[in-house]
Amino acid sequence: MTDAFDFDAVVVGAGAVGLACGYALSQRGLIVAVLEKEPAIGQGVSSRNSEVIHGGLYYPTGSLKARLCVQGRRALYAFLDKHHVDYRRCGKLVVATSVEEIPRLDAIWDQALANDVEGMARLTGEEARALEPGLKCEAALLSPQSGVFDSHGYMLALQGEIEAAGGAVVADTPFEGATPLPDGGFRVRAGGADATELTCRLLVTAPGLSAQAVAARIDGFPADQIPQGHFGKGVYFRLAAKAPFDHLIYPPPIHGALGTHYRKDLGGQAVFGPDLQFVDHEDYSVDPAKAAEFAAYIRKFWPDLPEEDLAPDYAGIRPKLHGPDEPQPDFQLRGADSHGLAGLVALFGIESPGLTSSLAIGEEVAGMLL
Repeated sequence: MTDAFDFDAVVVGAGAVGLACGYALSQRGLIVAVLEKEPAIGQGVSSRNSEVIHGGLYYPTGSLKARLCVQGRRALYAFLDKHHVDYRRCGKLVVATSVEEIPRLDAIWDQALANDVEGMARLTGEEARALEPGLKCEAALLSPQSGVFDSHGYMLALQGEIEAAGGAVVADTPFEGATPLPDGGFRVRAGGADATELTCRLLVTAPGLSAQAVAARIDGFPADQIPQGHFGKGVYFRLAAKAPFDHLIYPPPIHGALGTHYRKDLGGQAVFGPDLQFVDHEDYSVDPAKAAEFAAYIRKFWPDLPEEDLAPDYAGIRPKLHGPDEPQPDFQLRGADSHGLAGLVALFGIESPGLTSSLAIGEEVAGMLL
């Protein structure tokens, strides 16, 4: 299919979502090139998150997040099994740490059922503590389909599939711009040590934090169709002691995010985070003084936390489309009906649950283009 072009499709960004888009297109017989500005795949948003497989409980009925999270999670477990990528379907407890929070659990329960999340169960505080002694809560919801997984192993498997289909994943190759061709397709300018130009019939931009800047480098992309972006920083603390729980533990969401939660990672260590702080540039430092703030929050559901065992770990930044105190919007997958450029899909605001949703996002993008 590449007779008139160097590649059938070019994808900008080799994080989980970009690679999943490349995978979906390659599964349809297209030869795909994935361009990544960093020295290796998955160095941005995809490597600085909780590695949680989300059930799909929280997202508004009919939203892309609700539909693609559930579809993506179902597809993800099957993909991980097929490619022998490590995961643990440990389940999630969403906990009400006071009687006043129980109505929030009721709302999450209703939303989970509306979103067709399988296996949900309501638990009393006593039933939750029977599962996780040491947990403090008045009531809980159990989502047995939630889990944790090796996100980098997943991305390596996606890369392998793209390359096995004749495509290429090229690191150290920043996207410099693209120009629509008169008869369709695009001429893409790629930088780096071996700067080059290449042509493609289809173009997908999925560069996470750089989504707005990348769209602005595409000739003819209307400025008013580029949504304003915000950086939502979250930090994590690791527990230098035995992990207290096997399940994921989530209090009710905070405004604009799911909030500081607990997970036992695949190595068996306890990790807490992320919080949410809006920043104006990429900053991955972790202030050790935040330990006291984290401890106060964690003790709402785990009173026995030894604060001296909390150690600063890492930080991530989410590509948000809302600022502080603004409502959290849906994923944005913008095709020609939005920007007027045939053969282009531009992704904006692919934050949580983007990792869980990635295979379904790839399918959605492929469907829009083909």
